[in-house]
Amino acid sequence: MKAWRVHENGEPREVMRLEEVPDPVAVPGRLLLRVLAANINFPDALLCRGQYQVRPPLPFTPGVEICGEIVAVGEGARGAVGDRVLAQPPVPDGGFAELVAVDAATVRTAPEALDDAEAAALHIGYQTGWFGLHRRAHLQAGETLLVHAAAGGVGSAAVQLGKAAGATVIGVVGGERKAEVARQLGCDLVLDRRTDDIIAAVKEATGGRGADVVYDPVGGDAYAKSVKCVAFEGRIVVVGFASGTVPSPALNHALVKNYAILGLHWGLYNTKDPAAVQSCHEALTELAAKGAIKPLISERVPMAEAAAAVQRVADGITTGRVVVVPNVRTKEAR
Repeated sequence: MKAWRVHENGEPREVMRLEEVPDPVAVPGRLLLRVLAANINFPDALLCRGQYQVRPPLPFTPGVEICGEIVAVGEGARGAVGDRVLAQPPVPDGGFAELVAVDAATVRTAPEALDDAEAAALHIGYQTGWFGLHRRAHLQAGETLLVHAAAGGVGSAAVQLGKAAGATVIGVVGGERKAEVARQLGCDLVLDRRTDDIIAAVKEATGGRGADVVYDPVGGDAYAKSVKCVAFEGRIVVVGFASGTVPSPALNHALVKNYAILGLHWGLYNTKDPAAVQSCHEALTELAAKGAIKPLISERVPMAEAAAAVQRVADGITTGRVVVVPNVRTKEAR
């Protein structure tokens, strides 16, 4: 089969190579999946760069989130050939490949309401948003939610989940193209970090109160602005540092203004509370069936263009989700 492999750390477009590798097999307890769609996540770029918290042995195949079809069932594994499922292939044998073998206990049924690319983009981003907003911040209907990078993959999920929860959503983006995407996602107010005074605008929109919940996958300057416009008893949910800068919170400031700083590492729930992950999946499936959430897919790219697509995500120039769909033809063949 064909798979993208990383033999040395560096920028995705430079270190990802499309190669022929042996087909994986469905050993006991595992399912063999044909990859229908593989969502690109920012951690895929960090894996290529050697900057992720987990550094797999070289060479490895990135791709941490897929929608796939079961083609073989290992002894003792639960699943049926032909079923469409969501899976998180374990790196070093990730999902930017034609076939993957995964632990049967970790797969979940793909929502019928979503196509392959949409389903591939549901699990990690929306689970992160759901746990961040509901489990950590306890977002309530009528509250104001401030979402940084609102037009991106992680931010767009938080926008939709916030609206589904009955919150007023303020989205922060960079540039008019992304601002239009944020409006289409349902943001009640969209602010451009390049031209707008974020702090003043949030306070004006909330009658001086500030945002009840801040969802921050960016860090750096975004976090610095957030603490200046968070409400009394507000909650700042830290989910990542796409800016590349990890802020150093001033705890005396949190004390004086009476707000909470909440960290969220969604992956921990897979080991600490897997039942909660399944309950969340059921809640997301229900929301998808109602049309309340639907992953924004900006690009569906063929396998041959995966490295370039990962680089675009790494460079922060994409909106929504970029998904590798192996059966999509290359631009030259269209």
